[in-house]
Amino acid sequence: MGKRRGYIFTDKKGSNRARMAVILGIISLVSLGAAVFGAYQSGGVAKTGYGFTALLALVYSLTGLVLGIVTALNKNYYKPVPVAGILLNGASLACIGLILYMGGYLW
Repeated sequence: MGKRRGYIFTDKKGSNRARMAVILGIISLVSLGAAVFGAYQSGGVAKTGYGFTALLALVYSLTGLVLGIVTALNKNYYKPVPVAGILLNGASLACIGLILYMGGYLW
């Protein structure tokens, strides 16, 4: 088994920053889902740990959003993975905004 021979049609490559943006987006969405589910299971009373989880999810999603945007603007990397990271982190930030809106203005 020798080295595979073939043609290289592009100089673009995958980015570790883009993968990290996707991972951070998934972690923040899962942790937000767990915090909301935990608050629902306790009858709507959110413990301090759930708020801290949401705060960490906010930090993770902001970091992932910055990593995704920086990688998407670089022309040397493939675009689908950073765009997925931007979408996941944007969805997480939208969920955090919705939770804050519902907690502050609807009650």
